[in-house]
Parts: sequence; structure tokens; C-alpha cells
Amino acid sequence: MGEYISRKGANSRLPPEVNRIIYVRNLPFKITSEEMYEIFGKYGAVYQIRLGDRKDTRGTAFVIYEDIYDAKAAVDHLSGFNVGGRYLVVLYYQPAKFERKADAEQKQKELEELRRKVKAKKAELGIQDGDKSNSNDNNE
Repeated sequence: MGEYISRKGANSRLPPEVNRIIYVRNLPFKITSEEMYEIFGKYGAVYQIRLGDRKDTRGTAFVIYEDIYDAKAAVDHLSGFNVGGRYLVVLYYQPAKFERKADAEQKQKELEELRRKVKAKKAELGIQDGDKSNSNDNNE
């Protein structure tokens, strides 16, 4: 009596990547929060929507559902859905994947900064690329 039974049955299992947070790409840049709630709210109670507003995040959003099964229904039904002439890419949020991308971008920035410093130091010392006059090869 009063036992909680999930909508999909007591013995159903979801794949491990399924979670309440979904990541949406290829959104029209002019889409509003209200339009997002209208589209994604059809599949269940939406806890929060975060639209990308910076130059590098425009056209993307995170949608958080109250229930994991609602998020699954949204991913199943909205992937490839046409909104404003654009076909949505709807994926489950995978934190490890986003962290790896952020780490790679950070390492790329660090590498560019090191290259800039090396180039400035070479210019300061008057060394040109490919110049081996300053090497430690003393074969005399």
C-alpha cells in the first residue's frame, strides 16, 4: 500500500547515460525561454532551462527535468525536431565529456601562451627559427 512504482514498471532499467539533464544544440539564436518551456514542457515538468547567451554558447541550452523518465521522453522525441528551420540535437548531459573538452581548451590556451613567450624570447635574443648557432653541439 502506498508503494512507489515508476511509470515504466518496477523492473525497468535505464541506460547509464540517461539523467535528468539534457543538452540541446542547434537551437535558433533568437529562441526565447518561453518557447523552450513550451517545447520541452510537453514531455514533463521542467525544473530549469539555461540558454547559452555568449558568443561561444549561442544556440545551445541545458534543460533539467524533475523526473528522469520525462528527460528520456524528451530526448527520444525531440532529437531531430525542426525548430525555426533548424534540426535539434538533443543529448543527455555527460559531465565527464564536458570536462574533457574544457581541459583540452585550457591546455590549448596554455600551449599558445608558451609559444608566444618562446617567440618573444627568441626575438629578444635575436635567434631565428631553425638557427642552430646557439646549440650545445661543439664538434670542433
